[in-house]
Amino acid sequence: FEPRLMGLALREGEEMQDFANRVGKGIAGLLSERTADGYVFRVDLRLRPDPSSTPPVVAAPMALAYYESVGQNWERAAFIKARPVLGDPRAAARFVKALRPFVWRRSLDYAAVLDIQSIKKQIHVHKTGEGLQAAGANLKLGRGGIREIEFYAQTQQLILAGRDPDLRAPRTLAALTALAGADHIPTAVAEEMSAAYVELRGLEHRVQMLDDEQTHRLPESPQARVAVAALAGWADLAAFDAHVEALLARVNARYGELFEGGEDLDSSYGSLVFTGVENDPETLLTLGRMGFSEAASVADTIRSWHHGRIPATRTERGRELFTRLAPRLLEALARTGAPDEAFRRFAVFFSGLAAGVQVQALFLNQPKLFEMVLGVMAFAPRLARTLGRQPAALDGILDARFLADLSDDTGLGEQMVREAGEAEDFEGAMNAVRRLHREQMFRIGLHAMTGRAGPEAAGRAYADLADAAMRILAPAALVEAERLGGAFPGAVAVVALGKAGSREMTAGSDLDLMTLYDAPPEAVSEIKGWTADVFYARFTQRLIAALSAHTAEGGLYEVDMRLRPTGSKGPVSVRLSAFDDYYAAEAETWEFMVLTRARVVWASDPAFADRVSAAIEAALRRPRSGVDVAADVRRMRALMDRERRPHGFWDLKLSPGGQVDAEFAAQYRQLQAAAAGEPLTLSTLQALGQDPILAEAWRIQQRLAQLLAAAFEGRVDPEAEPAVFQQRLAEAAGAPDFESLKTRLTDLRAQARRAFEQAVPAGRDGESPDPRSTS
Repeated sequence: FEPRLMGLALREGEEMQDFANRVGKGIAGLLSERTADGYVFRVDLRLRPDPSSTPPVVAAPMALAYYESVGQNWERAAFIKARPVLGDPRAAARFVKALRPFVWRRSLDYAAVLDIQSIKKQIHVHKTGEGLQAAGANLKLGRGGIREIEFYAQTQQLILAGRDPDLRAPRTLAALTALAGADHIPTAVAEEMSAAYVELRGLEHRVQMLDDEQTHRLPESPQARVAVAALAGWADLAAFDAHVEALLARVNARYGELFEGGEDLDSSYGSLVFTGVENDPETLLTLGRMGFSEAASVADTIRSWHHGRIPATRTERGRELFTRLAPRLLEALARTGAPDEAFRRFAVFFSGLAAGVQVQALFLNQPKLFEMVLGVMAFAPRLARTLGRQPAALDGILDARFLADLSDDTGLGEQMVREAGEAEDFEGAMNAVRRLHREQMFRIGLHAMTGRAGPEAAGRAYADLADAAMRILAPAALVEAERLGGAFPGAVAVVALGKAGSREMTAGSDLDLMTLYDAPPEAVSEIKGWTADVFYARFTQRLIAALSAHTAEGGLYEVDMRLRPTGSKGPVSVRLSAFDDYYAAEAETWEFMVLTRARVVWASDPAFADRVSAAIEAALRRPRSGVDVAADVRRMRALMDRERRPHGFWDLKLSPGGQVDAEFAAQYRQLQAAAAGEPLTLSTLQALGQDPILAEAWRIQQRLAQLLAAAFEGRVDPEAEPAVFQQRLAEAAGAPDFESLKTRLTDLRAQARRAFEQAVPAGRDGESPDPRSTS
């Protein structure tokens, strides 16, 4: 309607929109409501712009704005048949005239042509002419049906009639004649399709005459179909069926010739149509064949994307790209083996994109990468959530370095330094590091999940990323401490412990750290006169905040400082001389075990880094008379068995024969090597070189831990995950299937527990003096 509604009197307080709605509903009701005398016509108001969010009657300016901004090619096709039938003819003429540039474009770019082609190519993509049956055939929407004839004409009209007004016939038969007259299709084809159109419409009418029902399907039961055949003049049902099947096959074959040789937009599963305002029944069947349990919901969502209801498809170019992407998306989701979960996670990600042209173009141009991302969506909710919350994480995929081997030097450290250095302040540096960290965490996780990187390579990559973050943020934290307190004449080092120290991190690892410093005894900061303990405590607090605080760009790591000398009871940063004294006189065996995986990540002075590394090695090699190290290790493991029970079978860390057994044995051997003056290593596997059983148990469970941590946050039960993910776990462990994996893991753990007990000799009874974990 036009908002002015000239000559119409409104009730007091009534809005023009409300009045128009009443008129529209009234007309629809008069035509469609059943009375004792039946009804006139079914009325469908859903072809208006964006019917799920607009009133029943739409104001003309609003409708024009919609078509100019997000109108789709199928809506252009629908308006080929539009004509005014009621109301103000001048207003209707103005509206139809205003729509002409939308419907009839004088020029089309390649992408628009592809979009128009796809309207046709997504429909009924089984091999033409095969598998068609009369029983149950949908004469309107099915293969070889009326819609194929209409689209055969309309898609060509949309491409050609912008430059040739003679082709703008609203009636299908007239359009076929016009296309033939302009030599765009052979006259014989136009006549064949026209005759088929007339016959199919006749059959459609006869089907609807049986029970006065709005249906387009030939009955499946022979008894009912005999009645249709009789109405059509056929006495022999078999002959009628053969005739209908030949008719549908001819139409479908001609339809298959249209745009032949163009871009492949087909689906091997069947018809995928998301035009119009309601779900296409053939499409729902196709989605069911693909494995989607909620086909209608999937179809509704994709159709809403076609309508431009998310930023990724709000532009014409975005919708054209999505038309090409949609069938590939659904086929790739079907191949994941968990299409429902994968689609839900993809929907969160896709809806969150600020713009979609670049990403969709990337997916279309790199189908293997697209499949890789969708595979992650299926069974890696952690990575899927990363994309859903921060779609910018996908920016890293646009980088040519994304698929490079994780061991290659891609210049990440230098890039972090540059971008953090360009930041205006401490928070800006934190955000710069978080952006690159997020992209790289996604990259490493994707490599681990898809098998492009093994567990050792992934562990080193995660650790290298953490090192890069600390090497950027530690000096930034020092600068911030100096800004607040003034310059200070000392040196400080950041030491990584645990899996960060041994470079065996997973996606879920936190950072076990300690900071050590040295300074002249009487030194104070220039501005506030802070002493060394205060200054380096402030530095450490800033570093912890830089690593753990959540900003607009997300977070980095949980930081644990409890493994420093005296734990949470002591100063947050420790003077190097106090470190030496503590390990010379007070440290327990478990603390020396912790120290076997200690390494300096960053220091304000390279010479001080060397001093700290030397102090760590000296502490490990210092003789400890009267200490039964093996007995201490066994008591600590026994205490963990009692007080830190594993959380089910898939607790890879705490289960008997799990990673803790292997790591305790490795750390015990390092302490033995240190006492004997032998070379030391940070690597658990290298330390276990003498025991293949423990090494294999640690390696297999580390592989599984890498996959589980990359895929999930927190505890997970793989028994409840899709079969495709269970198979991925089995493959990672070298097992043929998931059940074999569980059997192998059970046997391996039993062997590993016995190997641990042999590797660490039993000593006197008792308990470890400190229950803190060394993991």
